[in-house]
Amino acid sequence: MSFTVRRFPLGELWTNFYLVFDEGGSAIGIDPGGDCPEVLDFIEQMGLRLQLVMLTHGHWDHMGGLACLRKASNGGVAVHRLDGRALTDPDVNLSAFLGSKGCFDPADRLVEDGDELSVGSMRVRVFHTPGHTPGSCCFLVESGDSRALFSGDTLFAGSVGRTDLPGGDEAALRGSLARLADLEDSLKVFPGHGPETTLGEERRRNPFWPR
Repeated sequence: MSFTVRRFPLGELWTNFYLVFDEGGSAIGIDPGGDCPEVLDFIEQMGLRLQLVMLTHGHWDHMGGLACLRKASNGGVAVHRLDGRALTDPDVNLSAFLGSKGCFDPADRLVEDGDELSVGSMRVRVFHTPGHTPGSCCFLVESGDSRALFSGDTLFAGSVGRTDLPGGDEAALRGSLARLADLEDSLKVFPGHGPETTLGEERRRNPFWPR
């Protein structure tokens, strides 16, 4: 079995929302940063079943479109326990700084490091990678021989997430990158902003990569 990744840039910051779906039509949504009627249209056109919406971390630019997808998700919304407050507190999700005071109902599932979730033929492994926020995570999706890492704002092509915002921790981010360094060079990485990359490319070229 394998899976397909479809990217939709959403919201004011063009956050990468990823729809990941297997050959049987089971789907995961990752980081809906803004209103997403085109995502719902695509789900309907493809006959997909959205089983879960996952947040890599609790910043507004990664969850602003949550209301758009939550009703369509059979399993609701999942986020790491340490970023759980972000759904209900505009000061934590930073929407208050933008004047929008955005909040939602609490997450349906709080995940922890090492959790494994099954969606159709896909297995999702949770890597707790704090630094950008206390509860930042990367999600490793696997199905058969297919593997991909969804890194949120922990790792970008050629850069890393900010640590100067509330809850950021530069030392913790360095530790998180060191943990990702144990994964294989060929692993595709789909970041929260910007183009996709591979772990090997970041190992060779990213100035923030642990040496």
